[in-house]
Amino acid sequence: MMWNDLDTGACEGMIAETISLRGHGGDTIRAYYSRPLYADSCPSIVLIPHMPGWDEYCREAARRFTQHNYAVLCPDIYARFGTGKPAEVAMKARVAGGAKDETVMGDVQACIDFLKEQPASNHRTGVIGMCSGGRHTFLAACTLEGIDAAADLWGGGVIMKPEDLSESRPVSPFDYAENLSCPLIGIFGNDDRHPPKEEVDQLEAKLKELNKEYEFYRYHGAGHGIWYYDKPMYRQEAAMDSQEKVFAFFEKHLR
Repeated sequence: MMWNDLDTGACEGMIAETISLRGHGGDTIRAYYSRPLYADSCPSIVLIPHMPGWDEYCREAARRFTQHNYAVLCPDIYARFGTGKPAEVAMKARVAGGAKDETVMGDVQACIDFLKEQPASNHRTGVIGMCSGGRHTFLAACTLEGIDAAADLWGGGVIMKPEDLSESRPVSPFDYAENLSCPLIGIFGNDDRHPPKEEVDQLEAKLKELNKEYEFYRYHGAGHGIWYYDKPMYRQEAAMDSQEKVFAFFEKHLR
């Protein structure tokens, strides 16, 4: 179902709430969980937060997908840095070098397992992330089990130079490209600097060389954060076009 392509006679409803679950290493983390009320069987999505934090935008994005009949789980991957306003917690994460790839992947795997275990699940789960969450999405699609489709939205840092590696991010996700285990969609702005167009070219060339199933869409006059309507970087035409492409992609591979 595309934007506004709904049945006005349908019975709609959703539940959206914060839950707790066991994440990486058995740690208790919180997650924002939205799902349709009237679905006997529906696909699911793990929405990985971006660096602005486990914020209001992530919750709204989760509900948007649920409006289109997906169960969505958005984990607080910054839980280990405490609680507070999203920007404050995100700053603590930045100062500490960011959320560790190992813990993020453990949290995402826990979310995948949780979603597939739900009675209304059709046992098909996608992963989506924006900004740093796009990087985590690509890494998850190459290293985790149970992912049926992945959407990398302007994920910077998929390709990393040796000097960019750290304790939190010890390996470039690009190095795992051979292990990409599901179809991938990528949304990028040609004016973005993280990732720059050259890195998107390099990633696409590698996926093509490996004969992976992927589709990339690039937008002129757009940079980072195409969907963020609360920021100057928002690009309405590119945002709506790319959102519909992502919805069509998930419909194809998850429905």
